[in-house]
Amino acid sequence: MPRMSQNPPSLRPDLAPSARITADTRAGQPTIGMVSLGCPKALVDSERILTRLRAEGYGISPDYAGADAVIVNTCGFLDSAKAESLDAIGEALTENGRVIVTGCLGAEPEYITGAHPKVLAVTGPHQYEQVLDAVHAAVPPDPDPFVDLLPASGVKLTPRHYSYLKISEGCNHKCNFCIIPDMRGLLTSRPAKAVMREAEKLVENGVRELLVISQDTSAYGTDWKDREEKFPILSLARDLGSLGAWVRLHYVYPYPHVRELVPLMAEGLVLPYLDIPFQHAHPDTLKRMARPAAAARTLDEIAAWRETCPDITLRSTFIVGYPGETEAEFQTLLDWLDEAQLDRVGCFQYENVDGARSNALPDHVPEDVKQDRWDRFMAKAQEISEAKLAGKVGQRMHVIIDEIDEDGVATCRTKADAPEIDGNLFIDEGTDGLSVGDIVSVEVDEAGEYDLWGVRA
Repeated sequence: MPRMSQNPPSLRPDLAPSARITADTRAGQPTIGMVSLGCPKALVDSERILTRLRAEGYGISPDYAGADAVIVNTCGFLDSAKAESLDAIGEALTENGRVIVTGCLGAEPEYITGAHPKVLAVTGPHQYEQVLDAVHAAVPPDPDPFVDLLPASGVKLTPRHYSYLKISEGCNHKCNFCIIPDMRGLLTSRPAKAVMREAEKLVENGVRELLVISQDTSAYGTDWKDREEKFPILSLARDLGSLGAWVRLHYVYPYPHVRELVPLMAEGLVLPYLDIPFQHAHPDTLKRMARPAAAARTLDEIAAWRETCPDITLRSTFIVGYPGETEAEFQTLLDWLDEAQLDRVGCFQYENVDGARSNALPDHVPEDVKQDRWDRFMAKAQEISEAKLAGKVGQRMHVIIDEIDEDGVATCRTKADAPEIDGNLFIDEGTDGLSVGDIVSVEVDEAGEYDLWGVRA
């Protein structure tokens, strides 16, 4: 019986970890399946939709055959992601036949219905009520208040020990290659009290790591007209750090006030990890992207961050083959990467996206040149990663356990590793008595290109 698939781990920065859906239904209960594509922000949307459906008495099916209807939460970030979403919709129609579409690609309903006219409904991103209305119309609810109990933590598509925490929606930037503001709107921050209530509930229910996500995390709260502080992310990060869980910040746009987050990392309140989308290093390329073009100042900022918090891990993503990128511009990026010595790096080749302003730029780079530059970029990033990891041999560090296989090998992450996009640390022996979600001390005894191995300390 075909199971509903989610995106596998990938170097693409817009993909979420694979969702984990397990069956938990009663006889005669109406059931809904979910295919969740796209970024972690979309995964949170999927969790919210499923939580609402469970609260109304629906069961959640892990396979097509067991579902009365299937929701496909789509991605529209790149043309390749759109194609993947259309394929997922087509598969759901073939295997189940009753399909409701939501998510970023839902902002273009004609695009979807043109390819798949038999879908039951199309709704846009974070349109929870419209999705529920569509489900009600397709599969009427039939709750049993005596047995349909919603877990206090809601429906989670991640393992029990970590969870994404979405603090805002939308983005105020106008990057030429991106259509996220067109799909998800301008920045809209969740009230801090609501974020903290959710975080507290997650920690109470066993979450050991909170992965803070948004379109622009460092801009959190700057859309509030009567805010008491200029940059509310600072107090939110401090409050989250008081809960006793690991707090990892993703999608941190490099504003000057980011330097005020770094002392919180040095204090141990927030993980010493910054996920910052630099995208490129040559000022002309950045200008064509409509991104800040002060790469030299960025190196100064990185040096300042490391001075404040020497063990900080810096992760970033880059685009190669952007329209107009010359060999000299690309070489500047390689040289900058050599100087910046980032710990974790993702890279993808430029793609046109329907509606993006970059499509109209002159001098698009040939595909073979994009591939060559990607290969050279990743070789440089791998070289840096391997050297940095080699320097960790002999160190003691805390790791969180994500999985223990049947042979007793534990797959773990250090504070420098986000789930499924960064590396792992493996413990090959001495794992008796350990459980998924435990945080343990290890000594690193071996390093590879992206991963570490260690023994319990």
